[in-house]
Amino acid sequence: MAKIQALYIYPVKSCHGIAVDAAPVTPMGFVHDREWMIVDPHNRFLTQREEPRLALIVPSFSDDQLVLSAPGREPLRLPLDATGPAVEAIIWRDRCAAFDLGAGAATWLSELLGREVRLVRFDTRRKRPSSTAFTGKLKALNRFSDAFPWLLLSQASLDDLNQRLSLPVPIDRFRPNIVIADVPAYAEDRIDEISTGEVRMRLVKPCTRCAITTVDQESGVRAGDEPLRTLRTYRFDRRLRGVVFGQNAILVSGAGKILRVGQPIAMAWKS
Repeated sequence: MAKIQALYIYPVKSCHGIAVDAAPVTPMGFVHDREWMIVDPHNRFLTQREEPRLALIVPSFSDDQLVLSAPGREPLRLPLDATGPAVEAIIWRDRCAAFDLGAGAATWLSELLGREVRLVRFDTRRKRPSSTAFTGKLKALNRFSDAFPWLLLSQASLDDLNQRLSLPVPIDRFRPNIVIADVPAYAEDRIDEISTGEVRMRLVKPCTRCAITTVDQESGVRAGDEPLRTLRTYRFDRRLRGVVFGQNAILVSGAGKILRVGQPIAMAWKS
């Protein structure tokens, strides 16, 4: 039977991820997933597409604080419930309500990256829905994810890709939230829904891949054009006009429940 092999959260958008044994589910994704984001002086989102060194920023949690660590710097500590002046943070075409977290966080990040940036936190008082072109009648909410609250990938799909590469890549290149095991490669392309009994999620859109997959998440350095070059030879989607790998997912039911590593999952297949 299929099972959850790994769970990840990414507290600060496009910074280092955290592997967790269990993750509470909310309509907007896992608790604290992409709740914070680094923005430029125009409050536009910054990612590893433009700044690969974001991978060097490692979030963690301690005593009701978000802790950001980076090589050669004292950690930055912020209360989890910190607020500040209300701003609009821009992700693609979306304008999201957010709190600016102040000069201390801005200075810490700006000195690290060598450019003027600020840190914002998602303001849940204004909802950010996913596109109904993919979710249909289901309403799906996000924080600062690109477009959908979860990304699911199977271990078998990564194994198949790595057999095609001269140098295998780790799963962190693809930044999944949920990794499933004991299914065939690319089974996620054919899955309609997964469920644990308490939590039910629908897979709504293939994930189109960008240059972040070429960034070594340990060094913060772009490492050539793989795996995108190889993926393009067999995973190019003409309709979406890009390389696809993994599936975006939304919540059908189970807010407030917990997903755990090792948990068996049931699957409903697309007709």
